[in-house]
Amino acid sequence: MLRIRLAGQDALLHPSGTLFLSAWRTLLVADAHFGKAVSFRKLGVPVPRGTTAGTLDKLDGALADTGASHIVFLGDFLHSVRSHAAGTQGVLHAWRERHPDLGLTLVRGNHDDRAGDPPAALRFTVVDEPLRLGPFALCHHPRPVADAYVLAGHWHPCISVTGRAFERLRLPCFWLGDDSGQLPGQAIGVLPAFGNFTGMHRIEPRAGDRIFPIAGELVRALPVLPVP
Repeated sequence: MLRIRLAGQDALLHPSGTLFLSAWRTLLVADAHFGKAVSFRKLGVPVPRGTTAGTLDKLDGALADTGASHIVFLGDFLHSVRSHAAGTQGVLHAWRERHPDLGLTLVRGNHDDRAGDPPAALRFTVVDEPLRLGPFALCHHPRPVADAYVLAGHWHPCISVTGRAFERLRLPCFWLGDDSGQLPGQAIGVLPAFGNFTGMHRIEPRAGDRIFPIAGELVRALPVLPVP
């Protein structure tokens, strides 16, 4: 994990792609897209099985490493109405039974509008964006909120890096806009997609942005582009 300061608060960037806000013992998870694989299979597309269990295993690792007592999902918890399939929901319910005291909140995203809210048995608090938490506005869509630093998902950000022999890699990344107040409109941070079966969108960093790519079990900081 990598410890940073964000909007005056301590935050931990976890290699799972989650962000932990220490003051609130809250873990932020963007774009889990549970049930995406089963949604594709129901459309006749051959895709891997076990992605829900694999995503939850990764989530358990982040919980163990951070000691979080609350998770806020920044939208797109379920992928589609087909994500309510018995197999997917059975795995989610079993996971919830293993974490009976864990607080769960969903900030609705665009996929949640179509998929519907999580089943009542998962015991979620479900809200529309923005959800205010200290200096932060927790959202799905990365757009400015007055007097707040926005933490969001939706874009599935990644960065292209060049390795040896001019190999190019695409790595998921945390894309954290300037939080100094010098660059109006850039007080937005975007988390990488958490789900095991999600795509990525290559970003173009701006001056003042902080970019933290994830390479395996490591989170690294790239040099910040200077502000003119």
